Amino acid sequence: MQKHIVIIGGGFAGINLAKALGKYRSYKVTLVDKNNYNFFPPLIYQVATGFLEPSSISYPFRKLFAGKENLHFRMGRLERVVPEENKIILHNGELIYDELVFATGAETNYFGNENIKQNAIPMKTLSDAINMRNTLLMRMEQASICSDPVEIRKLLTLVIAGGGPTGVEISGMFAEMKQGILRKDYPELHGKAGGIYLVDGGKCVLSPMSESSQKDTAVALKKMGVELIMNMHVDDFVNDTVVLSDGNSISSKNLIWAAGVTARVFEGIPAACYGRGKRLLVDEFSKVKDTANIYAIGDACLQSGDAGFPEGHPQVAQVAIQQGKRLAANFKLWAEGKPGNAFAYVDKGSMAIIGSNKAVVDLTFPKMHLKGFLAWLAWLFIHLMSLITYRNRARTFWNWMIAYFSKDQSLRMIIRPAEEENIT
Repeated sequence: MQKHIVIIGGGFAGINLAKALGKYRSYKVTLVDKNNYNFFPPLIYQVATGFLEPSSISYPFRKLFAGKENLHFRMGRLERVVPEENKIILHNGELIYDELVFATGAETNYFGNENIKQNAIPMKTLSDAINMRNTLLMRMEQASICSDPVEIRKLLTLVIAGGGPTGVEISGMFAEMKQGILRKDYPELHGKAGGIYLVDGGKCVLSPMSESSQKDTAVALKKMGVELIMNMHVDDFVNDTVVLSDGNSISSKNLIWAAGVTARVFEGIPAACYGRGKRLLVDEFSKVKDTANIYAIGDACLQSGDAGFPEGHPQVAQVAIQQGKRLAANFKLWAEGKPGNAFAYVDKGSMAIIGSNKAVVDLTFPKMHLKGFLAWLAWLFIHLMSLITYRNRARTFWNWMIAYFSKDQSLRMIIRPAEEENIT
């Protein structure tokens, strides 16, 4: 009989595990996700800024699994795990498993600040990106008919919390939009636009990358008009005021939150199984501490046993992809009665785009730093080829070409649920 593997979460880790297991008939695989689609998180900021449509970076699980007899999809939200019965409870039913894999990724971390949670604009999911696009377009429409200069500045000032790749990429994108698109689409706002502030608690942007990348990025962002506020945290966001940790503040209605992530805690999994950042503690084979048949991969886990990363792996896409593929290969070996292979992360490097023709790339093998146009081309190629289907790649490439040659894009529509139609 086929063993039943249940995967919770269809992000980088979960989808790579599922696709690899689709080749092995000894397993029946059910992927569970609260959404019915996979999406590509590194490009959601381009959906948020109207340069890509949602379908360019997303694809339905059921179409992805079509023709794979041992791959199944279940749309549901996990509520509880019952390890002693090998069972999970979803909001819409139950599933029995032989092996359970958590690939739930991470969610936005507001560090316990309810004002920020309620009022800031998150940047983690596709829904967040669509909400951000709607919100910022509405703010520009409001500013275009406003006569109060102070209010206009609040509506058009952007504060981005978090100086990682997401924060840098959003800042650069908005800086270019301010110089080009805003002038063309909203001529009545010419000369009235507010500032763009990038706030981070570290001493520099892109702290995990090389010093050369950090310096090149800082110089480029400053030239584009982004004000960098380093060694500083956002402490609060209330009454259209972003409060900084030194007591100073910025008047703005727009705080974009890209300052941190945290994993999830699951009912039924003992507290002793969690480590730093609520990540599940796993061994070198991705098995969760003190369990017999429960695994965790990607951002949801904190893995020991990798000599190159004694403190655990970074929460980046490449770790999740490699862990998903390794666990699939081990499941195949275990089904054949063979021992599995321990996971060892191969760091291929990191990159971030700053704007048109501007990016930074740190390669590991060979050790090399790239910047400018060549780095920009490398970023485009890697992200294009990382999209899950040929259709996604074609749509994204087409939209990028339009945006590059026209310096514009026609995807800035405010499309909201019916219940929000009368909200301004």
